Amino acid sequence: MSGDNPKKNTGNFFDGLLKNTGDAFNSLTKQVGNALGDSAGKVNEVITHGKDAVVNVIDANGSGEIDVEDFIILGLRMPGVAINREIFLRAELQTKFSKDIIDKAIETTPALAGITIEQVNGIADSVISYERNCVSGISAALGMPGGVAMAATIPADIAQYYGYTLRAMQKLLYLYGFPQIDVSEDKQMFDSETLNMMTLCLGVMYGVAGANKALIAIANALAKGVEKQLLNAALTKGTIYPIVKNVAKWFGQKMTKQVFAGFFKKAIPVVGGLVGGTVTFLSFKPCCDKLKESLQHTILSNPSEKEQNDEIIIDENGRVE
Repeated sequence: MSGDNPKKNTGNFFDGLLKNTGDAFNSLTKQVGNALGDSAGKVNEVITHGKDAVVNVIDANGSGEIDVEDFIILGLRMPGVAINREIFLRAELQTKFSKDIIDKAIETTPALAGITIEQVNGIADSVISYERNCVSGISAALGMPGGVAMAATIPADIAQYYGYTLRAMQKLLYLYGFPQIDVSEDKQMFDSETLNMMTLCLGVMYGVAGANKALIAIANALAKGVEKQLLNAALTKGTIYPIVKNVAKWFGQKMTKQVFAGFFKKAIPVVGGLVGGTVTFLSFKPCCDKLKESLQHTILSNPSEKEQNDEIIIDENGRVE
């Protein structure tokens, strides 16, 4: 229950995304229609060119393909997605705890301020419920029947879904003791540490192999005082980086299927007919619950917790074993 309303200012951002993707989809639909009277090879050629046009619209990081970074970047550019740790914690804690406890929670962590793991879990459940309701609204609005024109919503509904996922992710990280994440954009670029950290958290949320252990290692390192620059190095090289790349590869395959499976059903009725939104809010809570479950069992969020994860260790010098 965050008191903010991220839906208010999303219009301009997604107007542009919808227009560009709509133009690409509508052009492809028209070309496919014209090609149906020709050979099957001509149809396939048109579809291939159309898919390339869609990739160009979604390819936020310029890699030439659809990948997890594209949707993290699109999500972070959505108004209201970037969460300020101090503002968020003050808003969530102000009705439950004294000013001294809140100040200490912001200066250190909620756990070190004396807020119990059970209390944090309760706030986390409220956060997940709030963000899930936002996603529910998106799914209902974008999933209504709308003919071929609804094809334009495919990248937008996925981007918004991941936008709210990133909001929930940041809030959960802050509740369970993580410091402020740099989600500022410098010259149309987000730093690789931020993208890798969020990729890793998405991996935890979707159960990708190795992601949970890597996140626990980072939390334990933070609790032991490993410096930020050393943790950033661990995220971009060494043992954790291949895990990030594995998560990114898994999401790249998943997202490509999401975009184009939905596209073919919406934009080309002869292939599969019209369907609702590409993604829905149904998977949102289970994914958030997985991240919550992982975060509540670290010495960062629960000092009484025995240190876990012997397989990945980030030591005080930033070395990853």
